[in-house]
Amino acid sequence: MDEIRTRRAHDLIGLPGDGRDGLPGDGRDGLARAVDSARAVDGADAARAVRSPVPSRYATRYVMVHGYRRAYIRAGRGPALLLVHGIGDNSQSWRGLVPLLARGRTVIVPDLLGHGESDKPRGDYSIGGYACGMRDLLTVLGIDRVTVVGHSLGGGIAMQFAYQFPERCERVVLVSTGGVCPDLHPVLRAMATAPGSGLVLSLATASSLRQVGWAVTRTLRWLRTDLGRDADDLMRMFDNLHMRTARAAFLRTLRASVDGHGQAITMLDRCYLAAGMPCMIIWGERDAVIPVEHARIAHAAMPGSRLEIFEGAGHFPHHSDPERFRAVLEDFLATTRPATYSARQWRDLLCSRGRVGQQPIRDRDMAGCQ
Repeated sequence: MDEIRTRRAHDLIGLPGDGRDGLPGDGRDGLARAVDSARAVDGADAARAVRSPVPSRYATRYVMVHGYRRAYIRAGRGPALLLVHGIGDNSQSWRGLVPLLARGRTVIVPDLLGHGESDKPRGDYSIGGYACGMRDLLTVLGIDRVTVVGHSLGGGIAMQFAYQFPERCERVVLVSTGGVCPDLHPVLRAMATAPGSGLVLSLATASSLRQVGWAVTRTLRWLRTDLGRDADDLMRMFDNLHMRTARAAFLRTLRASVDGHGQAITMLDRCYLAAGMPCMIIWGERDAVIPVEHARIAHAAMPGSRLEIFEGAGHFPHHSDPERFRAVLEDFLATTRPATYSARQWRDLLCSRGRVGQQPIRDRDMAGCQ
């Protein structure tokens, strides 16, 4: 039924990013349409969100943006905190932290388009498209400014959000983030480029073979490999791909930022724009998906950033040690002031990197990626 409804929505309004709905990046048309779509859902609040029938303060809610259903969790009141999950994951990645972080603040935890309970159309799954999607979701929820916390792919989206919409970003927290250097686990590189990877993924996620996957990951954990540290999380993400539309969205997202050489995009050439933006980087010391060296490279490239390395943790430090994660995040929020946006300062920063004879910042910072 979801696929039928998605196709009907496609026939009526077009796909995200195809030029008919104003996304990504043109701002006014996309925002106006997002607000109009939200108003059509119901009159409950600024988001016009429909609550899940599950009787819980942290139940999943739904809102229509550009004709597509977006799932999210909303909790608490106060300054806004946006938690963005990684590729193949969903809002459940943050659920255990929501009650703790919602004390004195508004916590928004979306399922990205193509993930979780959000719709999975044949659309734009680029980092820029996702950043626009976060802007539009926040707009229909009536939230103007946020601190963005992003894990893995979500970290790349967080930095892109801060770059595209600096007036709406108060702080950035990057957790085992993508988008620093090309290095990436070879399985992900192969999935992005190998012919027939969609068919292989379809066969691998069949119910009869998922048990094999569980056996392999348990073995990796028993052998105390770095990848085995994240066995449960990786299999949970793998189980999320049992739907054809979820697999298609996963591959589109992966191929938008990964090629045969690894990660094809980097934040390093724009990190200087983070001057004045409070930033914190959190990483697992034993991350087998994205090397911990990326944390130190990003930290050196981002003026005034904080760095927290979680000893013994893998790619999901917020799961390996949730209490420490909460503590360092709370401390960061309590001891930093929200960034203030100045169009003149933004222009001066951009111009400062355009002077003739200046070595590109990317060349200097990427030296550590070789």
